[in-house]
Amino acid sequence: MTPRVPRPPAPQSERLPRTSTVRRRVLRSGGGAAQERTDVLATEEPLEIRVYPPDGGAAVQVAVTMRTPGHDFELAAGFLFTEGIIRDADAIRSISYCTDPSLDGAQQYNIVNVFPRSGAAFDLARATRHFYATSSCGVCGKASIDAIRLDGIASVADDDLAVDSGALGGLVEQLRAAQSLFAKTGGLHAAGLFDAAGRLVAAREDVGRHNAVDKIVGRALLGGGVPLRGHVLLVSGRASFEITQKAAAAGIPVLAAVSAASSLACDTADAFGMTLIGFVRGAQFSVYTGAGRIRFGGQR
Repeated sequence: MTPRVPRPPAPQSERLPRTSTVRRRVLRSGGGAAQERTDVLATEEPLEIRVYPPDGGAAVQVAVTMRTPGHDFELAAGFLFTEGIIRDADAIRSISYCTDPSLDGAQQYNIVNVFPRSGAAFDLARATRHFYATSSCGVCGKASIDAIRLDGIASVADDDLAVDSGALGGLVEQLRAAQSLFAKTGGLHAAGLFDAAGRLVAAREDVGRHNAVDKIVGRALLGGGVPLRGHVLLVSGRASFEITQKAAAAGIPVLAAVSAASSLACDTADAFGMTLIGFVRGAQFSVYTGAGRIRFGGQR
């Protein structure tokens, strides 16, 4: 059934009556014995992103992603931006949760409506096309990189950000300290944005590592801070093509990951002049591309 067309609401704050964690009784085994206990789990629920054309047409379902509730408006805005559907924050008139009375109260908070400004550049045709599927057949790496070039993503090769090698381990420590939900559940990915001085600007957690990145980018976008030149993005898992593409779209010159990088992530970072770092564990890390931005041993 086609969703009804609501009137664009006034700007709405994100008052989410949902929790990012839930409690569940589990049987815990240890030391040859088992006992019941209450465990805290990360919430995983679908989020549908709908876009309503400025002319008042029917809603376009852009995406459904499994996410941890919280910062949903940032997630929607970040996704639309990193996937090339919008070019800047001015394209968005307002974002709201669905208020369709035919839905139960819980489901309303699993749907986000995005209303573009009249005349804004908004590629709804792209929204109806299929996005890349991880490890899909029939699309080569070069074609993937060429496709995001066509989306208007610019190289950051001229970004002169320099990162001290000894500070990278500290970024991981800062991000871990900010992962309050991970501390409770052990089941969430995280993304952290750092400024040129190595200070944590923002951290976001989610069951999906790509969602955590979209929340970071959406926060910056809605706050007028994109492109994110002179910043470092640190992700808790691996660096995939998708994560690297999103960082490139946001103009981030340095992407670091606690785990490994994929081959296509390396190719993408190289193509857009990014520094890509993996296996950041204290003072140890691997630089895949853009090593010129890393200062070793106090070099200037």
